[in-house]
Amino acid sequence: MPFSLNRRRVGAIVGISLFAFLLVLGGAFVGFQAGIRMPKTILVKGVTGIDNREVSADFGTFWQAWETIEDLHLKDKDVNAQEKVYGAISGLVGSLEDPYSDFFKPSDSKQFQDDIRGSFGGIGAELGIRKNQLLIIAPLKNTPASKAGLKAGDKILRVNSTSTDGISIDDAVRMIRGKEGTSLTLTIFRDSWERPKDIKIVREQITVPTLDFEMKEGDIGYLHLYSFNRNAGSLFYQAMVEASTQGARGLILDLRNNPGGYLEAAVNLAGWFLPRGTLVVSEEGREGVMDQLRANGNAALADFPVVVLINQGSASASEILAGALRDSRKVKLIGEQSFGKGTVQQLTDLRDGSSLKLTIAHWVLPSGAILEGKGLMPDIEVKKTDEDEEKKRDPQLDKAIEVLKQEMKKAYDGRIFR
Repeated sequence: MPFSLNRRRVGAIVGISLFAFLLVLGGAFVGFQAGIRMPKTILVKGVTGIDNREVSADFGTFWQAWETIEDLHLKDKDVNAQEKVYGAISGLVGSLEDPYSDFFKPSDSKQFQDDIRGSFGGIGAELGIRKNQLLIIAPLKNTPASKAGLKAGDKILRVNSTSTDGISIDDAVRMIRGKEGTSLTLTIFRDSWERPKDIKIVREQITVPTLDFEMKEGDIGYLHLYSFNRNAGSLFYQAMVEASTQGARGLILDLRNNPGGYLEAAVNLAGWFLPRGTLVVSEEGREGVMDQLRANGNAALADFPVVVLINQGSASASEILAGALRDSRKVKLIGEQSFGKGTVQQLTDLRDGSSLKLTIAHWVLPSGAILEGKGLMPDIEVKKTDEDEEKKRDPQLDKAIEVLKQEMKKAYDGRIFR
């Protein structure tokens, strides 16, 4: 990539008498002082090939560091110049302090894209970073993570004795994924524990579940949606046909431990609950609103009594759907604060086969609320403890049934059902 260089020396001209004095102190001292007083400074301006934008930066310190490494580091000869460039780009992305942005050198880029397209062995948990701490967003149903007892909000301190301090999401995923049948040990800390615990997990082929549906007493349909995958729309339709056949007069939409998935699936499901054209979510970049996604469905449930369950494992697309239903229909959210994952990432291929994954926008709810880092606060907060889990109690679902019955009474007051 062509660019113009402007080299200049910084510092005063050394006089004859001063130069002679420095010679007395020794050549090494002269070189040391000269390096401090007269560093190379390179100003890069008007870099071509970047949409004609002007770039102004001082690369003097960078080149000083480069030369010092070449001159002094014990193993410098074992690292080629291109690897140093990749390291510098990784540092550049790291300066953004965004755990969802990353740089992949060519070999890692190929592996990352193979993982997206193909199958893999893993533990079946969505990972996230909050306050620089790697944690479980949600363990998926019937996966090694859920069978091992991992819960939303669990902090992962170490993976196979390697600290996760400062780790990126993509590096964490690469460490935890692996060949089916192999094992790994996670050091986990939960807020209700006194000390961390080591949990050994055997990797399996991961199949992401979609939903379960059943009828509850009192003509209540209960739908637990585990993920917004490509099958979510058709399976939701089948569940609603069953709900209608069995005479459901209200619906509990359970989005607990739903880490998200395809945004389009969430917007399509919103079309069941909201009138056509209703704003579901806006995509907002640094220049302002980039896109607005609106309900475009049959609105068959637009007047149907609904409550939504959320917890720490509700993230991304599930937060968008829950937030849109509350903003536009005043649907009550019950449970615990959601995770707060509301950004958009874009993968860009670079010319040598490496790639950049960068956050380019965030999601904004119809109310104007930003999800990232904040999540959704429930209208009715109900905690679910470890003791509840052990005794198979679900106080959050119990409260949802109670609230939905009240909503149904208001909606159907005076109407007779046979």
